[in-house]
Amino acid sequence: MEGVFLDERRLALERSRGVWPDRVITDYFDRWVAERPDDAAIIAFRDEDATTRRLSWHELARAVTAIARGLAACGVIKGDVVSFQLPNWWEFVAVHLACVRIGAVSNPLMPIFRHRELSFMVAHAESKVLIAPTRFRGFDHGALALDLKRELPSLRQVFLIGGEGGHSFEDSLLAGMQGGPAETGAKFGPDEIVQLLYTSGTTGEPKGAMHTSNTLIGTTLTFAERMQLGSEDVVFMPSPLAHQIGFEYGLLVSVLLGAPLVLMDIWNPARAVELLEAHRATYTFAATPFLADLTSFPNIEGRSLDAFRLFVTSGAPIPPALVRAAQEKLRAHIVAGWGMTECGILTMTDLSGHKVHESDGYPLPHEEVRIVDAQGNEVLREQEGTMKIRGPGLFVGYLKRPQLYDVDEQGWFDTGDIARMDLQGYIRICGRKKDIIIRGGENIPVVQIESALYKMPQVAEVAIVAMPDQRLGERACAFVVVRPGARITMKDVRSFLADDGIAKQFWPERLEVVDQMPRTPTGKIQKFALREIAKRLSA
Repeated sequence: MEGVFLDERRLALERSRGVWPDRVITDYFDRWVAERPDDAAIIAFRDEDATTRRLSWHELARAVTAIARGLAACGVIKGDVVSFQLPNWWEFVAVHLACVRIGAVSNPLMPIFRHRELSFMVAHAESKVLIAPTRFRGFDHGALALDLKRELPSLRQVFLIGGEGGHSFEDSLLAGMQGGPAETGAKFGPDEIVQLLYTSGTTGEPKGAMHTSNTLIGTTLTFAERMQLGSEDVVFMPSPLAHQIGFEYGLLVSVLLGAPLVLMDIWNPARAVELLEAHRATYTFAATPFLADLTSFPNIEGRSLDAFRLFVTSGAPIPPALVRAAQEKLRAHIVAGWGMTECGILTMTDLSGHKVHESDGYPLPHEEVRIVDAQGNEVLREQEGTMKIRGPGLFVGYLKRPQLYDVDEQGWFDTGDIARMDLQGYIRICGRKKDIIIRGGENIPVVQIESALYKMPQVAEVAIVAMPDQRLGERACAFVVVRPGARITMKDVRSFLADDGIAKQFWPERLEVVDQMPRTPTGKIQKFALREIAKRLSA
């Protein structure tokens, strides 16, 4: 995968914007190792044995050097792909930095992936090395990794954290951690592929989005500037590092700013509160369910969270009722944003809280958004349409699938989202194109109805999807998770929506109470799974 995947027009445009720093992550890392070697770099909590591992910048640098040498010794050269299916453990950060040192492409893989996803991704990437835990959350990752090695000719070596013999991560890659000076520098240029991150494979074959150091670092620094983040902050990251949220806004933010990174490998609200208190964390970025869990945590107002000042969330519009409750109980800035694997976070509200209740923010500097109709013409403000984007954070292509790189001659990328832009330039995501519900020729404002239902005292979570109907084409089906001890009926829903002034033709016409929602690894509700359930119900 060695080489630059950018044409001269894109390179010239981005350089003229002045957002790309033309640096790689180890340039920043080496600075902190030299200037603040004994300061905390990583504080990693493991749930299984309730242990915490602290590494200073100097200790982390020694680990990075050892891993880089170990990978090189087993034949990894510049441009090779190294896959790692690791939870939020300190080794994840060290492996990525080691890959940059030797010019290998990092391919993070979500810990929840199993044989179906992994066999495709590792084969498609032609990964030379796979690094995984021996076990995590009761699953035998080691056995799966070794199965893949037997099945895939390109996969030459497997290293297992907690493993034995020749597959032992500790014996093979960390053996030289205590000896010799830490190395510096990198074999990467800022416009070469540094990260290969696969989109979800739950609705078809995954696509491997390719990013360079410039596409990742430039916009991450812009994000940090808008959020007023600096080296004095403490980053708390419960979102998976193998997802773009955790990778960019946890790992990268920490290393770029020289801020300590507090890692949590399994989400537990009670433990999260303890970690926030103990390490005086100031900032986190996580999906809406994480925010809901903290906000509803018993006596959260009485906990020692005076240092905690910022919760950023994206992935789905935040219900306004949750934003208000979080602002009141956490006494922190609540910031909403929108992004995707292909571009990171592109729109955000700011620390003032302006429009956080009703929008997903406005574009970061030099990022651009257009809302267009079916013919590609820009629609009027406040009208819904397809959202297209361009800017310095946009990825540079899908591995081995140039035909899927939906970027036009002017550099606009079709996100697949339906959105509207208000008169002040703030964006509101109205849903994916495939999430639109058209009832008798009329579009149902799904996000508006979900936000209304979220205000019901019985409702913990709600998601509305299309249910096929022979006469009207589609009807709205509401899936609801109720709060402990509560009950809800369709009569309750209709009465509440009537009192809230919602037009009757927009009301859900079926109510399904479920114990839990199907979710992505970062907590986003999988509406495609709910649509399948609704389809079966309609039959």
